[in-house]
Amino acid sequence: MNALWDAPNGLSATELGDRLLNADAEEDRKTLATTTLLTVLSRLENKGFVSRTRATRPHRYSAVHSRAEHTADLMHQVLGLSPDTDAALARFVGAVSPAEAETLRQLLALRTVEA
Repeated sequence: MNALWDAPNGLSATELGDRLLNADAEEDRKTLATTTLLTVLSRLENKGFVSRTRATRPHRYSAVHSRAEHTADLMHQVLGLSPDTDAALARFVGAVSPAEAETLRQLLALRTVEA
C-alpha cells in the first residue's frame, strides 16, 4: 500500500513489482511474478483498498483512500473494540507529544466551530 500511496497516478502491476524490489542490489535482484502481484491487487480491490483503471493497458492500480484516511479508519476500528472508550482515549491522549496535543486541540476547536 505504501508504494500505491506514493504514486499519485497509480501503478501497473509491473511498476509496483519494481518498486517493491530492492533496486540497489541489481545483481541479486529477484523478480516478483506478475500473476502474484495481480492476485494481491485483485484481493485488495475486492476489499475496497485499491481501484483499477481499465482504460489503459496495462491496468493501473491506485489506493482508494489516502494513507491518513486509512490510518484514521484503523484508529476508529481499534477504538470501537475497546469496552471503555473513555479510558482508551485518555491513555492515547496521555501518550501524545506536546506538538501532537496542540494539533488535537486545534482540530477539536475547528470541529466545535463547524458544529
